[in-house]
Amino acid sequence: MNGGGSGAGYQRGYTNIKRQFNDGSFNLNFIYNYNRYLPIELEAQAGRLSGGSLLPSQDPYGREYVNNYKALILHADFQLGTSIDYLDNWFLTIVKGFYGGTGIGLVSNDNKVQCTNVILANGPLTYVFPGADKGVNVDWPLRFGYEFKIYDSYNQPSLAVDLGYIHSFVFYSGPDGYNDPRAIFKHNAEDQYLQFTIMVKYYIGNVTSYNKLMREFR
Repeated sequence: MNGGGSGAGYQRGYTNIKRQFNDGSFNLNFIYNYNRYLPIELEAQAGRLSGGSLLPSQDPYGREYVNNYKALILHADFQLGTSIDYLDNWFLTIVKGFYGGTGIGLVSNDNKVQCTNVILANGPLTYVFPGADKGVNVDWPLRFGYEFKIYDSYNQPSLAVDLGYIHSFVFYSGPDGYNDPRAIFKHNAEDQYLQFTIMVKYYIGNVTSYNKLMREFR
């Protein structure tokens, strides 16, 4: 049984810009269920990351950015129901929906970046911060969450609500548009962003056999 889904996210960047803002995102997912507790999903995502300020009290170099990005990510989520014997155990029946997962993807950045120095104390006002407004970077997400399955009259899952936390590592300093020299600017890690997401999944297609009941008949 395969399907699709859509959802929204609430997110925040962690880049070489100290001050970050909370923003939103939307996603569409195409789902292939390797088994009933191991979905493999192709996700198309669009959202925004932003941070910085022209005020020295908010950013000592007067940097700020807004990135309206798009991403395409392939990921798999391993739910506990794959590995535990939950039948006749009410507690394990509840926790079987917890999952962890990872994947790989590409992020297309579309930045508006304040790229010139505006604070005279930091040097000449003609200094241009290195970086790029546009580019494509590799995205490596770490995923954790819980999936609530909603069953039909045949005790088969027809819908699901997925609550997730995602921590994504994006390589090559693309999300904020800055690639400042590390000898001058503190930048000890790759750019990252975290998300809290909610998604509704719709399952379609034929039901396949599995070695465990999804739900006990009472």
